[in-house]
Amino acid sequence: MRAIAFAALAVAAACSKSSAPDETMQTKPVISVEEVRQARDACAAYLAQVCACAEHVPALAEECKLARGAPEAVQLGLDVAARPETSRQDAAGALASVRKAVKNCIESTAKLPAAGCR
Repeated sequence: MRAIAFAALAVAAACSKSSAPDETMQTKPVISVEEVRQARDACAAYLAQVCACAEHVPALAEECKLARGAPEAVQLGLDVAARPETSRQDAAGALASVRKAVKNCIESTAKLPAAGCR
């Protein structure tokens, strides 16, 4: 009798595990082609503007060096999110980092006129 109860418990446990959604079965978050284009454009524009301005405003020379990493950060985040072995949670984190980098590019571009850029 105990063996039957144990078997029933094991089957119930197995069924409850299989009914739970598996992380690999859930769809990963995605980013639209348009958002990717805008992300690349925003960070490329910031890089071009800050480095062009650094030629006339020497105080921005270091900012120009740092800005070179922005397009790479965007691409790295996109690459990580697109890999098939990347978990759903990691893909979401990678896309969040892309959006954060883009936000930084846009906000930094907006600050350039105050720094003496045209």
